[in-house]
Amino acid sequence: MSDAAPDIEPELTDEEIHQQKAVRLAKRDRLNELGLGAYVVGVPITDTIGGVRTRFENLDIDEKSGETVALAGRIVFLRNTGKLCFATLQAGDGARIQAMVSLAEVGEESLALWKELTDLGDHLFVTGEVISSRRGELSVLVKEWRIASKALLPLPNMYTELNEESRMRSRYLDLIVREQARFVVRARATTNASLRETFASHGYVEVETPMLQTIHGGASARPFSTRSNAFDAELFLRIAPELFLKRAVVGGIDRIFEINRNFRNEGADSTHSPEFAMLEAYQAYGDYDQMADLTREMIENAAVAIAGSTVVTWADGSEYDFGGEWDRIDMYESLNAAAGTSFTPESPIEELAALAASEGVEVKLPTHGKYVEELWEHFVKGSLVRPTFVMNFPTDTSPLVRDHRSRAGVVEKWDLYVRGFELATGYSELVDPVIQRQRFVDQALLASQGDPEAMRLDEEFLRALEHGMPPTGGMGMGIDRLMMALTGLGIRETILFPLVK
Repeated sequence: MSDAAPDIEPELTDEEIHQQKAVRLAKRDRLNELGLGAYVVGVPITDTIGGVRTRFENLDIDEKSGETVALAGRIVFLRNTGKLCFATLQAGDGARIQAMVSLAEVGEESLALWKELTDLGDHLFVTGEVISSRRGELSVLVKEWRIASKALLPLPNMYTELNEESRMRSRYLDLIVREQARFVVRARATTNASLRETFASHGYVEVETPMLQTIHGGASARPFSTRSNAFDAELFLRIAPELFLKRAVVGGIDRIFEINRNFRNEGADSTHSPEFAMLEAYQAYGDYDQMADLTREMIENAAVAIAGSTVVTWADGSEYDFGGEWDRIDMYESLNAAAGTSFTPESPIEELAALAASEGVEVKLPTHGKYVEELWEHFVKGSLVRPTFVMNFPTDTSPLVRDHRSRAGVVEKWDLYVRGFELATGYSELVDPVIQRQRFVDQALLASQGDPEAMRLDEEFLRALEHGMPPTGGMGMGIDRLMMALTGLGIRETILFPLVK
């Protein structure tokens, strides 16, 4: 608590904001006229707010430390009361400390300038002795001060949360006001570092692949298109890095991964964003079981990195445990158990269509596999609470995946579900160029029938496969969705600057 309790004021109107900006512009001019500068090049900082709080956390009430510090922060609370003024300074990480500006320490002229020129939102440099106030508030008894950067617009109310639309459009204000917003940024950085550490421990190499591609591929998705003036050619923003990473495996980089940006010209909702971060990895002489083990290890390590254990606390205060055994269930078996059916990869499409119609499940451009997957989502998906690998998908929906080693009509693919949404996917990769070519031809047929997500035939990728690709396991995971699983937030809250209209 500050020595002076804050007053909670209503949000400013547009007219009031306009008036405040005019007043602050005049203060900017005044600072420049005085030669103080409204936007200085730098200030002689020797300490951080967080560091000072740690060093002097045991200071007794009304005790002086005898030590002088020099630090800076943004003014998030300000009260001027006669001969003693108070300001709360906030660092970028949210750490706060009180600055006390008294007539006895700074003199009459400096105190008058303080009252005239400082505002909420200004970046302020202070130097002075660290003390504990009469109320036990750790403070800097200011000896000298100066404005490091003048804020021309006021901060939002620091004691009421911004609405979601304001948070998305003005994330910089969200970061100033809300601790959770700052936490997510740092948690995401910690998570990415943890992923890289796990890969390094297994001998993986990180690479970068093109974001502009002449043929989009590696996933079933609608791309964004653009045009290159230099090449006079239509290009596509990457929907997945898969086909380039596999080229690298052909070239002998046996363990490879990329954390990248992907773009899909599709709908946006609580689990989808048109631009998103994706992790993909491939391991020569691996399969989908090994990639499932690696994925579990990565996620558990990330949870430990940000929460200290495999138990994470979500934004709503509930806990989720990534420890223990993760179930592996078969897609057909789990569908049959939930729906009371006996479907197999050989089941006639008419039987699947009849059940879909009776349940009100719509399937666009229906195939056997699309019916199975839509029915599975209808009957099973919502029941998955614990992390669960859903194994063995229909062949016709997985054009880049190897046929199952012992079961006809399915491929060695899993999807990982956490909190009821798909978090990651893994394959035993299809490396036979003859079968891969036929799969691409089948996809071209779907495209001709109006499927905008169907893959195109990629001759250069097929040529790479024809040089020989070793048996390989692969996996992909959305970084934004991983943050959703670790924090319990929606996808837009996990992205620093989400796309908004």
